[in-house]
Amino acid sequence: MSERAADVDGEPAERGGHDAEDPVEYFLEDMAYHGKSERTREAYGRVLRQFEAFLAEFDTTPAGADRRDCLAWVHELRGEHADSTVATYASYLNRFYGYMVQVGEFDGNPMTLVTQEMDESIDTDPTRREVSVADMRAFVDGIAHPLERAVVLTLLKTGLRVGELCNLDLRDVALDAPRVTDVYDLGTRAQLDGRPDTLFVDPTPSRGDEVNGEVRTASNKRKRATLVPVDGELKAALVRWLAVRPDTPSPAAPLFASTRDAWGQRLTPEMVRSVVRKHAEDAGWYRSGADAAENVTPHYFRHFFTTHLRDRTGDRGVVKYLRGDVADDVIDTYTHNWGDRVREVYLANVYSLT
Repeated sequence: MSERAADVDGEPAERGGHDAEDPVEYFLEDMAYHGKSERTREAYGRVLRQFEAFLAEFDTTPAGADRRDCLAWVHELRGEHADSTVATYASYLNRFYGYMVQVGEFDGNPMTLVTQEMDESIDTDPTRREVSVADMRAFVDGIAHPLERAVVLTLLKTGLRVGELCNLDLRDVALDAPRVTDVYDLGTRAQLDGRPDTLFVDPTPSRGDEVNGEVRTASNKRKRATLVPVDGELKAALVRWLAVRPDTPSPAAPLFASTRDAWGQRLTPEMVRSVVRKHAEDAGWYRSGADAAENVTPHYFRHFFTTHLRDRTGDRGVVKYLRGDVADDVIDTYTHNWGDRVREVYLANVYSLT
């Protein structure tokens, strides 16, 4: 192992400011050594280079920037982006400065006070919770159980309603993953032929109806069938879950089955809400007696998906399609190659949570 890589595991002995001729590249390189995904590094790099370009207009650099420089940048962001995006970008910059201070490259973090001020100015309605991508990433990082992690990531990455998640069967998920396809018959729906790493969400299941040999406990509320791309993060979580998924008595072979008292039974909406509530309480995002606008619930994850993906894509049509909120006539206003368009837009813009 090189001396440069070995430094990452502990505090470097001697790495003064002269080492980081390009602080942004220095930080991104360390992120790689820490195992952060390429997508995460690209997101940080894009934001940090934008900040660097902003500072260059005032003849300064990230190493020489002060609190007012950072505050001016945030102010400019507010004129171009939604609050949630501004908060995400600011958190990236705060983490960059915090890390550079920790390793001895910078003397101080000018974003500390700016971040505190942002909390006061952005949270204009204290009953409406706004969670940044960075904060949601930390939330997901605290979920270790394979089933719970897969459920939460599916909700956050797809915008599915809780009932739609519970109604997913193995036939509804196509994964290019021999580790699990050698064990399970995945993605057997005709709609998934030639579409690896995709979820099929059927609009027809209703509570009390028998679908695929099993009476359902939840309804789907989609206007049309939807093909939802599965990115690398969600795929990894699903593969990890399927590796330990218990056998189920249902002929429908539910994707998500209980590993607790109702061992092997299809997850119900109440089970999912209980899982999310437990982790949200641990994060301070849920309290008894609070209303739906304050508490983080499975429905909040759908709001999170809509807000952040729309901010990133600028394409309401794609987001509405993924949510299941549009009919065929809306899709006809886009290209004839709609399925590929959705996939390309989604994979190019979906936020990283691991």
